[in-house]
Amino acid sequence: MADRKILTPDAHHPITITGCPSLVIVRTGSLEIAKTRGALTLVEASYPPVHYIPRRDTDMTLLERSTHTSYCPYKGEASYYSIPALGEAGLNCVWTYETPFDAVGAIAGCLAFYPDRVSIDLAD
Repeated sequence: MADRKILTPDAHHPITITGCPSLVIVRTGSLEIAKTRGALTLVEASYPPVHYIPRRDTDMTLLERSTHTSYCPYKGEASYYSIPALGEAGLNCVWTYETPFDAVGAIAGCLAFYPDRVSIDLAD
């Protein structure tokens, strides 16, 4: 990891993490994958907000660990899960930062889902 750039969020590339006050439900069709009032909302620069869901509120039996990884210089190395029930659309559609950089440490072990592959609904 020494050859990878590590960047700290700042005024030019801000990252905020807040507790989401809404009930967050992740599903595909009638299949509920996660349901929580404990989600964290990460807003990074000009990107759309991402809801990070605690694993305890996710049906992990529906997920299958992938060998795919990616790297973000602000957050660290991401590991991925697939949702086999979605077929090809489910490949690598869930990511997690198991040991994120300190600046975003709150998302450690939480899961995020690609919103173009599953429904992510917020309710009061």
